[in-house]
Amino acid sequence: MDLSDASTFAAMYEQHRRGVYNAAFRISQNAAQAQDVTQDVFLRVWRNPQKFDQRRGELGSYLRLMARSRALDLWREGQAAGRATDKLKVVVTHEAPRRDARPEDEVERDASRSVVREALKDLPLAQREALVLSYWGGMTADEVASHVGVPLGTAKSRIRLGLTKLRDRVEDGALPVAA
Repeated sequence: MDLSDASTFAAMYEQHRRGVYNAAFRISQNAAQAQDVTQDVFLRVWRNPQKFDQRRGELGSYLRLMARSRALDLWREGQAAGRATDKLKVVVTHEAPRRDARPEDEVERDASRSVVREALKDLPLAQREALVLSYWGGMTADEVASHVGVPLGTAKSRIRLGLTKLRDRVEDGALPVAA
């Protein structure tokens, strides 16, 4: 079987794409992530067809094993990212005061922080997480998308909607502003 041949590859893709997708989905439980894994598996085979050795086993088993391995890698990354997010939440909620600031500046900053924290509590979890990762975590929208496991457009929307809701809450005076 010559996987470098386009027609052979196309036939192989049609025959095995569902099995590869299902193997990835069973682990990730996320359709978008399973689609990404499926694309990654077939792209790797297209780029390096010589890595598959027919003498070592069936092509379908080889592809499903690649999908399971990649999906597990992504799952592990998500677990590590979740732990990092939890640590970031602790850091954001328990900031140490700056010692070089003037007292009146410190009071104003503390008031602003408490207003923002109160507004953040009212946001949906997905928007709150996107804002914390982007503004306090220093991540780009693309990094937020990868970290959370959503498409880039979704991450951008969450950030934009979260900012809009924060601004509206603060401007409408829905939150008490400390004097």
